[in-house]
Amino acid sequence: MGLLTWAPVVTLVAAVSVGLVGYVLLKDGELPTLQENQFWGPTSRRDAKEDTSIKSFKINISEKVLTDLKTRLKLEFATVDERVADPLERVGFQWGVHKNFLTKVQDHWLHKYDWRTREAWLNKYPHFKTTISGIEIHFQHVKPQKKGKKGTRALLLLHGWPGSFVEYQKLIPQLVEPENSDINFELVIPSLPGFGFSEASSQAGLGPPEIAQIMRTLMLRLGHQKFYVQGGDWGSMIAGDMATMYKDNILGAHMTMCFSFHPRSILKFGAALALPKFLLDDEERPQFSPLLRIITNHIRETGYIHLQATKPETVGVALSYSPSGLASYILEKFSFWTDEKLLSKEDGGISNKYDLDTLLDNVMVHWVGKSTTSFLRIYAETLNPLTSTQLSLDSVPTSVPVSCRNYPKELLAQPKFALMDKFQNLVRFTRAKTGGHFSAFEGPIELAADIVTSLNLMDLTNQIDVD
Repeated sequence: MGLLTWAPVVTLVAAVSVGLVGYVLLKDGELPTLQENQFWGPTSRRDAKEDTSIKSFKINISEKVLTDLKTRLKLEFATVDERVADPLERVGFQWGVHKNFLTKVQDHWLHKYDWRTREAWLNKYPHFKTTISGIEIHFQHVKPQKKGKKGTRALLLLHGWPGSFVEYQKLIPQLVEPENSDINFELVIPSLPGFGFSEASSQAGLGPPEIAQIMRTLMLRLGHQKFYVQGGDWGSMIAGDMATMYKDNILGAHMTMCFSFHPRSILKFGAALALPKFLLDDEERPQFSPLLRIITNHIRETGYIHLQATKPETVGVALSYSPSGLASYILEKFSFWTDEKLLSKEDGGISNKYDLDTLLDNVMVHWVGKSTTSFLRIYAETLNPLTSTQLSLDSVPTSVPVSCRNYPKELLAQPKFALMDKFQNLVRFTRAKTGGHFSAFEGPIELAADIVTSLNLMDLTNQIDVD
């Protein structure tokens, strides 16, 4: 009888305890304070007065660098049969870039690809550099020739990995003076720290929130107190952090890789994966089910994350000495991340989906920019608990307007209902009929149109004069 008497009390205490734990774990977080004036340059420059001027920059790679690249490529191409194993039959790209595809890339790179022509194309729009928090930041700055009907808005465009500013080149003419838009856009397209022509940090701790701080400083230095931000891949995460941290500056954010790590979002997403028939609509279900396919794909395709989050320096050494190795490492992502079904094709489906010159432009920017190690570190700075100083922004709600463009083959995505705990002012959520992770490369016109429509909608809700 004694146990039966106490049973209701024990049950009540257990229920209250579970409720309290759930509340603590699932509640919204408070915005943490990010240290101001952090210094990311080498210690030898710490005491020097920072030059905040904005300097014009032109891509002009020396013949010495290009000759060295060509020498390496020639040797790798000539010895590929001696050094690289023959591919397995009928495996395609399932195990990565194989020798047959690699030799086609090497041949094109050596005999058809013309860097000076591509360099001139990349210089079509003006480039600049400025020093922020001890490191030199490269960016493009493109202004419209005229104001739109309702003025001009500043738009910060943020790339991800293994991308670069290259991915936005075909969007520029679509965005700067867009058709069917009441506003024109003044574009700022930076290279993230440690990517391409932006200097890498010399200090540990430069994760997405800290990069967000640098990007805000860049926009303020250019005279933009209020601006829009757009991003894909890491650019989406940084754009989301900017929207969370700087609501007084960010007019709105557009992202192509919308994902919320808010505890309630993760709980809802897990439930959707487990019960897709009940929690997902007919359009969502193919992307997020069956669960076994989702789990298998993520186990198979996230090996690079573990490497880059734990040993980026080791991987970087290998990539820095071999242009063929760097191209293989980067181009492999353009197969599965575009569509998992392309893995069965001999060329990973890359030849039909992408222009090889443009993909090599992206590879070249990292090779000649000497960023083949530093562009890996963002993973360690974010995902490795031993090195990461990531702020607790995941559970902090974002109140500024957000628009999400969901692509059916995007790797890291969530259904709309799971996003809204984090992005509480989700003004637009659209689903593309086709496309994967590299939307800026794969469908620049379609992506630009969605950005323009989204920002015009946000501009109506903002009702603020920022000209």
